[in-house]
Amino acid sequence: MFDTLKSRIYQGKQFIKDIQNAPMRDQFRGFPILKEGAEVCDENICPTGALKTNPLTIDMGKCTFCGACERACNAIEFTNGYKLASTDREKLVVTPQSDYENYVKSAVEVKKEIVKTFGHSLKLRQVSAAGCNGCEMELNACSNVNFDMGRYGIDFVASPRHADGIVITGPISKNMAYALENCYHSVPDPKLVILCGACSISGGVFQNSTELNREFLEKYPIDLYIPGCPVHPLTFINGILSYIRK
Repeated sequence: MFDTLKSRIYQGKQFIKDIQNAPMRDQFRGFPILKEGAEVCDENICPTGALKTNPLTIDMGKCTFCGACERACNAIEFTNGYKLASTDREKLVVTPQSDYENYVKSAVEVKKEIVKTFGHSLKLRQVSAAGCNGCEMELNACSNVNFDMGRYGIDFVASPRHADGIVITGPISKNMAYALENCYHSVPDPKLVILCGACSISGGVFQNSTELNREFLEKYPIDLYIPGCPVHPLTFINGILSYIRK
């Protein structure tokens, strides 16, 4: 017993105390800064079509944050800003006029009914719709001792009937289309739909595949978009918190 207590004291607190202001390592590629007047590279260098040069924009909903564009030209610089979530798909398109601080303040629209309904407890069912397991592994990490998402009342549950919404990862293949819609209908109303990662938001590197069936996204409203490839736990948790908390 004393050895256990001694070990606990020695280890200290392993969780991130202030997750909404947690520092991110410098190597992390997050919110991009675009520079007007600088030399722009060929947009074909982007594997997902996220980069457009006329006018200069980067669509974070398509971006895999691979850094190919940054290495090829001096008009693009990725910062380590990790608060990327938005309730508006159009706001994921970054322009030279975009500013990270203003983006964080305005990208997520907070609604009183959402805060009232889900602000104290949010249970989510995660659906891997043909994902590569990258985003899925990061979502698993959200519940570990380091990030400890459960302290905010946010948890993943095994059954859609116990959930308040679904988190979709992956580009949504034909084989997963029915299962995804079935899961959606199994979640009681009111419910949220959250797209997590480039594949779910835009199809990512698989967007032109004939094996996809993304009709679900046209039939049902999307509440929150969380970019990344894969999505970092800090990006996901802060995105959720900004949506369900004042």
